[in-house]
Amino acid sequence: MDLSYILNELGEDREHYFNAVAPPIVQTSNFVFKRVDDLAKAFQDEMGGYLYSRGLNPTVEILRKKLAALDGAEDCLVWNSGAAAIFAGIFANVKSGDHVVSVKSPYTWAQRMFDVILPRFGITTTYIDGKKIENWEEATQNNTTLFYLESPNSWDFALQDIKAVAAFAKKRNIITMIDNSYCTPLYQKPIEMGIDLSMQTATKYIGGHSDVLGGVLCGSKIMIRKIFDSEYLNIGSGVQPFNAWLMIRGLRTLPARLDRISRTTGEVVKFLKRHPKIEGILFPLDESFPQYELAKRQMKGACGLLTIIIKTRKRDSIVKFCESLKHIMMAVSWGGHESLAIPKCSGIPPNDFDPENKEHRYVRMYFGMEDPLYLIADLDQALSVVA
Repeated sequence: MDLSYILNELGEDREHYFNAVAPPIVQTSNFVFKRVDDLAKAFQDEMGGYLYSRGLNPTVEILRKKLAALDGAEDCLVWNSGAAAIFAGIFANVKSGDHVVSVKSPYTWAQRMFDVILPRFGITTTYIDGKKIENWEEATQNNTTLFYLESPNSWDFALQDIKAVAAFAKKRNIITMIDNSYCTPLYQKPIEMGIDLSMQTATKYIGGHSDVLGGVLCGSKIMIRKIFDSEYLNIGSGVQPFNAWLMIRGLRTLPARLDRISRTTGEVVKFLKRHPKIEGILFPLDESFPQYELAKRQMKGACGLLTIIIKTRKRDSIVKFCESLKHIMMAVSWGGHESLAIPKCSGIPPNDFDPENKEHRYVRMYFGMEDPLYLIADLDQALSVVA
């Protein structure tokens, strides 16, 4: 299916809403029925029509169709946040006594799910270095039901060999779920590589303007129906119509934004690699990256997000660098129009800072829609304070 068709036409029956170019926001909680039999049918199958916007909603349906097509998936559900999508995708596929294998250091709220919530139900998790397929094989137990991938990770950008992990999982009847927020379906297609559930935080590149939260789960019709009938309806955290409309708007410019951000990042990376205050960078499509060949094989691109390692022995120098940035703001998240920075040491007690540990000197950078020379000038003046 052509990308331009997906972004601009798929799911948009304009003749049904006055031939408007932009779809309407169907801001309703409820839908009416004239016949009791039709109402009874809707009660029996909420995925078969419109009953209550906690389930299906016309504006959300347009977004679902587009996101499923982008991922090459049969169906899709959209949530009010990435954390909600992760929660539902995992919870739908485990039961008491099961075992999960996850990459180490996944997204914070995925790890909280594994460490705090699942143990209440007797579900255990083994964290592994996911870079080697042997580690997945060795960690698998007789009661393993779920593999959780995150490729690339959002701090050190560690990759998994997605095809290899998916193939092994299928042999053992293990469900696979991946966080694909870094790449989006434009730069990586996990479903085509055999993954069962592809998740992305639509707050990032899909929305694109730092003004909406959202989470996406794409998979087979059977899997999505299973989640819809239980976790989606029961948790009640499906995306609201206005937020869905903002994401549809964001999709219109997704390819152009990713292209612009990729070009800008390439220019900034060249500057950073030459700078004497930078010990190194972690960026999947840079030739210095340890898994560069795998990144080229399974990713069509990478944009915006990378980690720099500051060459210093002092936590104060990292703090001064971040606080000296004039245009690059300090904040969590990424994927919007604005450039951001977040130092790893902000989550480490000052007395525990260890300059010998490279991770303590990480600063994760996100480069947005600004001109590359504008960002380079800001980085250069801020790096001048590093001692």
